[in-house]
Amino acid sequence: MTRKDLKKQNIFQLLIVAANIIILCYISSIFFFRIDLTQEKRFTISQESKQILKSLPDEVLIKVYLEGELPSGFKQLNKSIREMLDEFIIYAGKNIQYQFIDPYDNPEPKVVNNMVKDLYNKGLQPTNIKLKDSKGGYSEKLVIPGAIVSYNGVELSVNLLSNNAGLSGEENLNNSIQGLEYTLINTIHNISNTKIEKIAFLKGHGELNQFSVGDITRELANYYQVDEGQINGKINSLDPYKCVIIAQPEKAFSEEDKFVIDQYMMKGGKLLWFVSPVKVDEDSIAQGRTLAYIKQLNIDDQLFKYGIRMNPVLIQDIQCAIIPVNTSLTGTQSKFAPAPWLYLPLLSGSQIHPVSRNLNLVKAAYCSFIDTLLSNGMLKKTVLLNSSKFTRVVQVPALISLSEVKQQHQREEFDKSNLPVGVLVEGRFPSVFKNRMLSGLRIIGQYNYSDLSVPTKMLVVADGSIIRNEVRITQQGTLITPLGLDRYTKQTFGNKDFILNAVNYMTDEMGLMKLRSRQIILRLLDKELIRDAKVKWQLINVLLPVILIILSGIGFNVFRRKIYAT
Repeated sequence: MTRKDLKKQNIFQLLIVAANIIILCYISSIFFFRIDLTQEKRFTISQESKQILKSLPDEVLIKVYLEGELPSGFKQLNKSIREMLDEFIIYAGKNIQYQFIDPYDNPEPKVVNNMVKDLYNKGLQPTNIKLKDSKGGYSEKLVIPGAIVSYNGVELSVNLLSNNAGLSGEENLNNSIQGLEYTLINTIHNISNTKIEKIAFLKGHGELNQFSVGDITRELANYYQVDEGQINGKINSLDPYKCVIIAQPEKAFSEEDKFVIDQYMMKGGKLLWFVSPVKVDEDSIAQGRTLAYIKQLNIDDQLFKYGIRMNPVLIQDIQCAIIPVNTSLTGTQSKFAPAPWLYLPLLSGSQIHPVSRNLNLVKAAYCSFIDTLLSNGMLKKTVLLNSSKFTRVVQVPALISLSEVKQQHQREEFDKSNLPVGVLVEGRFPSVFKNRMLSGLRIIGQYNYSDLSVPTKMLVVADGSIIRNEVRITQQGTLITPLGLDRYTKQTFGNKDFILNAVNYMTDEMGLMKLRSRQIILRLLDKELIRDAKVKWQLINVLLPVILIILSGIGFNVFRRKIYAT
């Protein structure tokens, strides 16, 4: 073969390769596919998310305020948020736009402070971090791991950091990355959804007033139309609502109201019960002591029929919140010190259910526990909240006194563990009025009685304080404290997230809540092994390269002498 023929052959092969590349590019532009090679598919979003993104009618702008000088863990969170938003753009196109903003990127401290304050007022939670400076010291800085999502002039704030006090920083950051898809896609879906579901807080039985549930109401109003509903024996009074919240009732339910609630359930309505079976006057405790006694709410038979029994007792837990106690002598100036109060248990969430998975501890107060009863196989019960491994039960009536904080307790006294406080029940519920005479009920309106429900859901929590925020009356008006915020420790517990997740789960028709079950494996180094083998690996890293270079030099010289020896 001549050189000219070889040249023609090479040109022909080059043209074939170029033609194949062009054909492959054309085919790839027609057929869209992506391959995720990670073990847990961390770069693959769900079909539900894709459907929401593809159907966005207009542009959604996401401003992320986690930018600037950050420690490595937050840089990883920043990277994961960016990768997730880039993935969203693949399916939503121009309808997803995002910006990363450094709140501290301004030389004027006053402008920075105003911006941080404005973001806090919008609902973003700053967190304090330590940064290593160039001199080897540390400085503190507030970062805002959150975003503002805007759509057609409407804004929603979304916090992207899971901050569970019981977990390490690495675990919290990993949980935040695991929940990114749900957190972002749920916000995008809610802000762009034209159909707004109605939910209601039930009134008429001494339930918490609008101020005591003000914070959770304000949060729920970002996603739902929140009303106050009274039954008054009207059969269809609850029908407009996707779910109904019963928050800390104090008065007994009439048989007529129970019947309306029962038939609402039979038609597929969802209920969230936040009920304290025991009455405790917290104001009296602050004065010294009070008597705890059983409430008469007339709902025990109804919950029993639905597979739940609330025990009218109080639980004490070693894992509890603190209260300030006056430790000064009588007649001297007051001096307050923090002390654990066993009646304020910090409840743990189940890690196997999306409502409570990766949830911060939930603060309760004077709560009871729940027994789940055997049913006909049509009801599934899941414990979402439970006490710690060291719990004990206090029978009522009982006298509760602040002097109990001075008592020394032995761990052996706390002989109960993981008592259920919040239970989710799903399935087909039997009517509590089955085989009962209905003619004596004074029901307003026409109805078709049903003795078995369609598939539906119910959540029962044996503590009404979980949904209650603190209220302060000041000269400026009524101030509502954020739900879950402990005013003594300034720690925010998971009460608000738990209730939001529960309501979202009750109303979720697309299956978005299952995204909270997504798990990304946290591959951390073994710190104990690193500490034990630290010197060995330092010697290897420092001495081994030097030894290898010396041996290479000696070997090279020996080789040269053998080759060039005469």
